[in-house]
Amino acid sequence: MEQLTDLKAILHSKRANIYYLEKCRVMQKDGRVLYLTEAKKEYQYFNIPIANTTCLLLGTGTSITQAAMRMLASAGVLVGFCGGGATPLFMGAEVEWLTPQSEYRPTEYIQGWMSFWFDKAKRLEIAKRFQLSRVAFIEKVWAKDKNLHNHGFAIDDEILTPIFEKIKDEIPNAYNVGKLLQLEAEMTKRLYKYAATKTGQIGFTRDHNNADEANVFLNHGNYLAYGLGATTLWTLGISHGFAVMHGKTRRGALVFDVADLVKDAIVLPLAFTSVKEEMSEQEFRGAVLQKFVEHKALDFMFDEVKRASMFYKNEIVL
Repeated sequence: MEQLTDLKAILHSKRANIYYLEKCRVMQKDGRVLYLTEAKKEYQYFNIPIANTTCLLLGTGTSITQAAMRMLASAGVLVGFCGGGATPLFMGAEVEWLTPQSEYRPTEYIQGWMSFWFDKAKRLEIAKRFQLSRVAFIEKVWAKDKNLHNHGFAIDDEILTPIFEKIKDEIPNAYNVGKLLQLEAEMTKRLYKYAATKTGQIGFTRDHNNADEANVFLNHGNYLAYGLGATTLWTLGISHGFAVMHGKTRRGALVFDVADLVKDAIVLPLAFTSVKEEMSEQEFRGAVLQKFVEHKALDFMFDEVKRASMFYKNEIVL
C-alpha cells in the first residue's frame, strides 16, 4: 500500500481541488487514481491528483474500487457519497463521509475541544466567537471581491451597515444557543433579501425543496462548504458530533457549524449572481470552488477551529 509519506506532502488547508463525479467508475491504475467515463462506445480515463485534493464527492451512477479507496485513504482524501449535483437525494439529510483511517492524526485539538465542550457556558462562548468570525469574514470577502462589486454589492452600503452593526452588538449578549440561532437566521434572511434585490430576483424565498435556480445553487454550494468543514475536522482529529450551535443529537452537526463560517460570505452572494449571469450548475460549482481558493476559505476554517480548540486549554485571548 502506498503511504502518505510517498506522496508530495500538501497541507489540507492548502489543497486546491474538490471533485464531484457522476456516471463514472473510479479506479486505481498504474499507481494513480483515475475515473473512467464512457462516450460513444469509447472509454476515457482522467487522472485525479489525489495529493492536492481535499475531498471527492461521488454522485449518481458512480462506483469505486477497493484499490482506489486504499490510495485515497493513503493521501488523506475525504470521500463522500451524495445525490445528483453534489446534494442529497430525496430524504437524505447530509453527505455520508468516509474518513481515511489513520492512527497518527494529532490529538491536541480534540483534547482542547473536549476541555470546554461539556461546559455549557464555555460552549456558548465558542459559538459566539464562531458567529463573530463569520460576520467578520463576510465583511472581508464582500469588501474585496470584484465580482460582487460589479453586481452592486458594497460593504459600506447603507442597507448592510446596520445589519452587521446590529448583529455584532447582539451576539455577545445572547443568553443561549437558541438566541444565537435566531440572530443568525435573521441576519441571513436580510442578506438573502439584499442579494436578491441586487440581482433582480425580487420575491425570493429560501426553501431547500424549491427547484428554482437560486435555491438549487444555494443547496449545491452549501454542500461544497460542508465538504470543507468535514475535511477540516477530520484533519484536526475532531469528531463531527461535538457541535457548539447545531443540534447536539445530529452526528454531523459540527460540520454545519464550521461550514457556516464561510457560507454567507461566499456561497450566498454567488448563488444569486450566478443566476443573473445564467450559469449552469456545473459552472456555478466551478465558480464556488474558485472563490473558496481565492478567499482562502479552507485556511480560515482551519485557523478558527484551531483557535477555538486552544482557547480554554491554554486560556489564551482571541
